[in-house]
Amino acid sequence: MKILTVKEKQAKAFADLKEKMGYKNAMQAPKFTKVIVNVGIGSLKDKKKIETIVDRLTKITGQKPSLRGSKKSIAAFKVRAGDPVGLMVTLRGARMFSFIDKLILIAFPRTKDFRGLVKKGIDEMGNYSIGIKENTIFPETADEDLKDVFGMTITIGTSADNKKEAEAFLSYIGFPFKKD
Repeated sequence: MKILTVKEKQAKAFADLKEKMGYKNAMQAPKFTKVIVNVGIGSLKDKKKIETIVDRLTKITGQKPSLRGSKKSIAAFKVRAGDPVGLMVTLRGARMFSFIDKLILIAFPRTKDFRGLVKKGIDEMGNYSIGIKENTIFPETADEDLKDVFGMTITIGTSADNKKEAEAFLSYIGFPFKKD
């Protein structure tokens, strides 16, 4: 039995979700638009640690992240405007599909005590946000790199019009949601 990729499942989504969602045209079926991966580095002043995080995030996503600076100075946090506070990668096209495949088929099964994803992460515009505590669930991170573990936020953008449509689409694609 052949395991379908996310791109192949997305192409079949219209036919399978047509009755459930009442689509009349194939263009109404939801599609993935982009995946955004964010990593907060906070007040890290050590350039080597930032370079390590950039290197690992590049390996995980297949694309170099852009450094995001602080918008304003906050004295209580010792942050000046323009200081790096996070990294961001926006994936589209083949890299996006590759990342979603890796997330569903490899990363989630490697997560310790994984019991499924919560549906509360789906917003009213059809996008889904997931918080991951450790980057070690991805196969690109080597075991000797365990001293510098970081978390990330993954936002999966879809063209779904509402929460119900996005939930049906993501379930069809294979996102392992918790049973209610």
